[in-house]
Amino acid sequence: MRDDRIDSSTPSASASASASSSSSSSPSSSVELPTPREIRVKTAEYVGSSVTPAGCPAIPPSGPYRPEFAFLGRSNVGKSSLINCLAGRSKGGGGGGSAASLAMVSSTPGKTATINHYAINGSWYLVDLPGYGYARRAQSTRVDWADFTQAYLLERPTLASAFLLADASVPPQDADIEAAVWMAERDVPFSVVLTKADKRKKAAKAPPPEANAAELRRLLAANLPGGRLPPIWATSSATGAGRKELLAYMSQLRQLCAERWSRGGLEGGVDVVSGAAAAASAAANAKTSGARSKEGGAPDDVDDEEWW
Repeated sequence: MRDDRIDSSTPSASASASASSSSSSSPSSSVELPTPREIRVKTAEYVGSSVTPAGCPAIPPSGPYRPEFAFLGRSNVGKSSLINCLAGRSKGGGGGGSAASLAMVSSTPGKTATINHYAINGSWYLVDLPGYGYARRAQSTRVDWADFTQAYLLERPTLASAFLLADASVPPQDADIEAAVWMAERDVPFSVVLTKADKRKKAAKAPPPEANAAELRRLLAANLPGGRLPPIWATSSATGAGRKELLAYMSQLRQLCAERWSRGGLEGGVDVVSGAAAAASAAANAKTSGARSKEGGAPDDVDDEEWW
């Protein structure tokens, strides 16, 4: 279990370089994020897959420790596409657009069934976690996903932050709110990432991404402990919108991890990230203005089931 976390009750309006462009106003926090550095993704490679935290890449007893950023969300939310975008492995999504994908993008919801680690610049990891919700597989196998996903989030000492993905082209889903509440109640540091922020459903009365983002913020504030919003980022894997901002934020968290781990080891430091993540929320809360809406959009949303 992850313990001794710094209080993350209030975000700081000066938490990151993009804070001034946010429309949100929030109380100040004693936690401030450092200036982003070493943002560029130079190398990205698949390391391995596992179904238990013990099967994840080994953590040297005395370091160096590699921060991990775990991505999870409902099936078909665009998780693999976002990971490829961040790694510079998607055409048109920024970062060079290599044709060789890093994470597998599938038309079959629920395709990811393992914890997949991707090494970035040889010093930190992007982690692809199984999707929750709809999956064409046996109920018993789906339950196993929940077990080892929970175990990873609660037990992995080098987890810097989880990123909960939500589809901005559709109204907020109950499963996404439940996932956020589950992590907040267990002090798992996390942010919310809106995907497909450039897309709008074809239906005449379909709300735009901006309206879906606003409703998501309202529901999170109403359901999370103390009404404390996590950072919320708007992205588009198709256009690359939000990529640089998200990479800069991960750079800031990596620096915090390195600072605390150098002073007290894993037991004494990683938990600061929960406070730092909340401190950045003023810089992030649904920056959908940078993502261009257009007709069309993602495939029709799939039915949700109980998550955990």
